[in-house]
Amino acid sequence: MNIGEAASASGVPAKTIRYYESIGLLTPAPRSQGGYRVYSDTDLKVLKFVQRARSLGFAVKDVGNLLKLWSDRERSSGDVKAVAIRHIDEIDRKLAELHSIRETLVHLTRRCHGDDRPDCPILDDLARNGN
Repeated sequence: MNIGEAASASGVPAKTIRYYESIGLLTPAPRSQGGYRVYSDTDLKVLKFVQRARSLGFAVKDVGNLLKLWSDRERSSGDVKAVAIRHIDEIDRKLAELHSIRETLVHLTRRCHGDDRPDCPILDDLARNGN
């Protein structure tokens, strides 16, 4: 199948497929006599794997590690679980950061009168903490 067909079948845009090839997540596809990339069913499985891992928020580096583990039939499931747990820890850190940001914004919006007056605690906070 060509890159357009692979993109359609995998849900990964053609531009992203080319990017994945350039960084080594996907083995560069062989070319037809006309110079077009030709993707196999195995390539399609890899693309779907990568797409699913990316949709779960795994970083490209972690996706590469997961691909290596996926292709290694001698792997330990503990190695795979460790990658997932590190990702969960990162998600938890980001959630805590977002919660803190939300709380700050809620506090600032409660202090703002939101009327015709020019004074605004939100802008004051941004200006004060921007230095």
